[in-house]
Amino acid sequence: VLENQDLQDSIKPQKVEFQSLNFNTTLHWQPGQAREARDTLYFVQHKVYGQSTWQNKDECWGIQSHVCDLTQETSDIREPYYGRVRAVLAGVYSNWSLSSRFTPWRETMIGPPVVTVVHSNKSITVKLQAPRSPYKRKRGSKIPMTDYYDLLYQVFIINNLLDEQHRVLVYEGKHKLIKIQDLRPGVSYCIMAKTYLPMLDRSSAYSSRHCTVL
Repeated sequence: VLENQDLQDSIKPQKVEFQSLNFNTTLHWQPGQAREARDTLYFVQHKVYGQSTWQNKDECWGIQSHVCDLTQETSDIREPYYGRVRAVLAGVYSNWSLSSRFTPWRETMIGPPVVTVVHSNKSITVKLQAPRSPYKRKRGSKIPMTDYYDLLYQVFIINNLLDEQHRVLVYEGKHKLIKIQDLRPGVSYCIMAKTYLPMLDRSSAYSSRHCTVL
């Protein structure tokens, strides 16, 4: 029995946590200390905070992976959720490992906007598109993150003659079409953008850079 107890403890999943980008939400964990970790199978359950019964996630029932997609199970974005994972090895089951409480609306990371750049002789026009959630409208198009949050766009310009760190914020606001004027011909400029969430004081990562020579 003692050996079983040791095995039980050694296969118990570690560091169970939600990760979420634009409401694409996955539960992650790390394997326990057991050496035969690759033969270990994992079982995932989830529930809304306050509910008494846990729901099995069928696609993550007896899997070898250390990640489970719970995007659809967490689609009520203002509800708080829990996830938990247990492991089995050689017929021995570990105890459940519980995540912290996770509220998608408060905790999902917002991605950067999609950036398109068009240049004319002394100006650059930047077109921005909000990141999209995985959830769909009735007609099938994915709902943009602007439907869930009051988002601002931040547009930065880098003059490639200057230091790489010299990013200048040239615009912050809600417009999706920004014109940057009075730029110098023959100079290479790069544009990057972020999504900013004032209510939660949180920014996305930078978008990929778009460089152009005027």
